[in-house]
Order: sequence, then C-alpha cells, then structure tokens
Amino acid sequence: MIIDFHTHIFPPDVRDKREEYAERDPTFAEMYADPNAKIATAEELLASMDYAGVNVSVALGFAWREHELCVRHNDYILEAAAKSNGRIVGFCTVNLAADEAAGEIVRCASAGAKGVGELRPESQHWNVNGESGARLAGLAREHGLLLLFHVTDVGGHEYAGKEGLQLGAFYRFAMEHTDIPIVGAHLAGGLPFAMPDVPQVSLTAIADTAARRFLYPESAYMDFIDRWGARRLLLGSDYPLVTQATQIEDVRTNLRRVAERDLVLGGNAARLLRLSKRA
Repeated sequence: MIIDFHTHIFPPDVRDKREEYAERDPTFAEMYADPNAKIATAEELLASMDYAGVNVSVALGFAWREHELCVRHNDYILEAAAKSNGRIVGFCTVNLAADEAAGEIVRCASAGAKGVGELRPESQHWNVNGESGARLAGLAREHGLLLLFHVTDVGGHEYAGKEGLQLGAFYRFAMEHTDIPIVGAHLAGGLPFAMPDVPQVSLTAIADTAARRFLYPESAYMDFIDRWGARRLLLGSDYPLVTQATQIEDVRTNLRRVAERDLVLGGNAARLLRLSKRA
C-alpha cells in the first residue's frame, strides 16, 4: 500500500478567486499569488492517485490567518474525505491565535479528521512553545490526532512559504510532547542533519519527504535513515508542487533495501493512521 502523507487540496473557489484570497492572507499571497503556482482540487488529487498508484493520500489544509477561511477549507477537506471511500484522509487547519480554534479542532475530529496540519505557527503569529502549543497538544492527545508542522530548514535557499516553524521551536515542542505523534514536514526541516549532537534518542517525531528535491541532495534519504531509522520517515510529495509519481520514484531509486522502502512508501503511514493493509 502506498500512502502519500503530504498533499494539498483547495476548494475550487480559491483557485478561481486567487487574487481575492491573496489580498486577505499574506502567506497565501507569498505562495500562491503567482498564477503559475499550482493549486489542486480533490478531484485532481484523486486523478493523480490513480495515475501514480497511490492508495491513500493525506490532504492538508492551509494555515489561514482568518478563522473563517480555516473553517471553509476544513469543510471542503472533510467533504472530500467522506466522498473518497477512504482514499483521502483529511487533516484540519486552525489558527491557535483564534478563540474558536479549540472548538474547530473538536468539530473536525468528530467529523473524521485524523490530524491537524499543515501548521505554521509563525505565519499565524502564535507560540508553539507557549500556552497555544500546550492547548494544541492537549487537544491532539484527547482526540487521538496527529500534528503536522511545516518546519523551516536552516540555511539553504529562499523559497515562497519557507517560514513556518523554526527548527529549535519544533525540537522543543517535540521533546515536550513525546506521547503524541508529531510529523515534521520536509525531513523535519533537516533536524537530523542540522542538530546531530543534541539528544534525539527520546525524540519521537516523524518526518516526511515533501519537496526533498528542492531542499536536500539525494543522499539525504540514507543520511536520515542512518540517524533516525526507516520507521520515522513518511512518503510525502507536497502535491501538486511535486507530482506523486515523481516522488514515489525518487524514494524507490534512493532506498534500495526493500524493507526500508516499504516502510517509507506506506507501512509507517498505515501504522500512524491505523489503516489496514487492504485499505
């Protein structure tokens, strides 16, 4: 079973009225104001899955600053997941700076969301290492939700949407909440490489491969596994930024050991999402 743990879908209205949404949200404007920036719908994701042989995709929301926009996006993802016969797993999105955020997480969990993400605390102006982060962790713990953060890599080149959560803040949050599943996007911002000397034995965070080709050399796959092990790496394409077929081939090319490859392509995700092999 192949599971893509990091994809993005938007309501068609967002693509149709891209300029209006860009005026409302500076992070969206940074990433998607350019008409060439790809925005995909649920139908397009399902077509991509059929082409690439993906069984299940995790559809992530966008870290809107306005609570109303978070709710609209959540509604779309939850509806898409409900209609997909299990092929799309929905994650909700919230801004923890909003008073209504906790209630929205509870609503989404009740409607079938399996997690919260992609979270960008610094883009939304809330502190993951403060009261907001503690509240988020408590809700995740209570409702059995996974958390997925956009983690900013140290150094490297600049790109639209790079800022989300600084590496040190992600590390502190993960170390404080080792009893809940926490995913760091983009190879956890390169945490295994950037901070090789800090204590990581007790760190239970997991990473995905989203946008690897834009951030790290191909050697990053085996470097990551040497440091964190194959059971802590998830296939993530960042679709539609990278096609699912391309990302799957990237993993297959760079992970030659079958057992490790199978874990990354789907085994780890199935365990986290509590899916059967026949899903």
